[in-house]
Amino acid sequence: MRNKYLIPLSLIFSLFFLWAISSNLLPTMIRQLMKTCELNAFEASFTESAYWIAYFIFPIPIAMFMKRFSYKSGIIVGLLLAAVGGLLFFPAASIKQYWAYLMIFFIIATGMCFLETAANPYVTALGSQETASRRLNLAQSFNGLGAFISAMFLSKLILTGYNYTRETLPQDYPGGWDGYIQMETDAMKLPYLCLAALLILIAIILIFSKLPKIDDEKNDNKGNTKLINFKVLKRSHLKCGVIAQFFYNGGQTAINSLFLVYCCMYVGLPEDTATIFFGFYMLAFLAGRWIGTMLMVKFRPQDMLFVYSIVNIILCGIIMIFGGMTGLYAMLGVSFFMSIMYPTQFSLAINDLGEDTKSGSAFLVMAIIGNACIPQLTAYIMNHNKDVYYFAYIIPLICFFFTAYYGWKGYKIKD
Repeated sequence: MRNKYLIPLSLIFSLFFLWAISSNLLPTMIRQLMKTCELNAFEASFTESAYWIAYFIFPIPIAMFMKRFSYKSGIIVGLLLAAVGGLLFFPAASIKQYWAYLMIFFIIATGMCFLETAANPYVTALGSQETASRRLNLAQSFNGLGAFISAMFLSKLILTGYNYTRETLPQDYPGGWDGYIQMETDAMKLPYLCLAALLILIAIILIFSKLPKIDDEKNDNKGNTKLINFKVLKRSHLKCGVIAQFFYNGGQTAINSLFLVYCCMYVGLPEDTATIFFGFYMLAFLAGRWIGTMLMVKFRPQDMLFVYSIVNIILCGIIMIFGGMTGLYAMLGVSFFMSIMYPTQFSLAINDLGEDTKSGSAFLVMAIIGNACIPQLTAYIMNHNKDVYYFAYIIPLICFFFTAYYGWKGYKIKD
């Protein structure tokens, strides 16, 4: 990494931290919205759908925007848009309707989609191609840090530890049922206010910072390239990468989003204990990112992707067979071995795309739509088979077969 890239990379690394805070608050919000909006696990899982569907709708328009302007412009717009979404939690606390929260998550996700469409290819371009996977894994380590902070600390600000129903609420509770719901609703506002303030601060810093233009941006300024190139999907390693990202993202989010539900509803842990386990779960993810980045000095990224995927197939099998606390500990292992998958697949998939890097990045980000359907399928199976709830983890198990194939053969550049 050359010194001239140190400051811009540091700024971009902060973006990975920010969108991790946003996306990894979703499992906590699913648990909280089950209480405030009186939802079951399947209904609450559409919180994920509202968030991740933005990643399917907007990457192409965002890539066109950045092609016309710059990575920097896209990042600043994304930061401000996500900040607006965070501030909307205050009027939503008065409305107290599930649809209002779904709209807010959609707005926040649209802003974060700007960041992710820009930051991933930008990091791979700031340096040599040989170290692109390692550099992106390092950047994604800050994503893991944000995930850990969301799980271990911010979740405790949101989850109050109370889990009353209309039937179990104490008769002398101040304000009755409405008072309880208002207390639970108000608990959601502070973390998103802090997130919005941080987003605005980073946006201001970036406005007055100079980010270097990379090769594909210099070509864009010549006016001789398309705003989006759909033909890039003919590149087999990119096409396989998009498929692998669809299934990886869906499998990861299925496990993430249902983690607290699994702990509280099926293992029977109290919320404060469940959030501690969730913190350890994300700490394992963070550790996996750091260790994986170091291991890539000696091992090829595609080989690590293949081995890690096989290990996770085995661990998901353990969850399916045993469930309970055994399954919970297996999930900690799954988190560790999932850690390198997204950035490794991303960097391998955009390798050798040249001026079509923004287009390739857009399609890879669109693959995150897996988060909007695979977790719902997992939640549906879990919710309708409560005696054998752990069998639902066959869904992420299948997903890891696709990541294993990509690390084995799919990454190869053939055309």
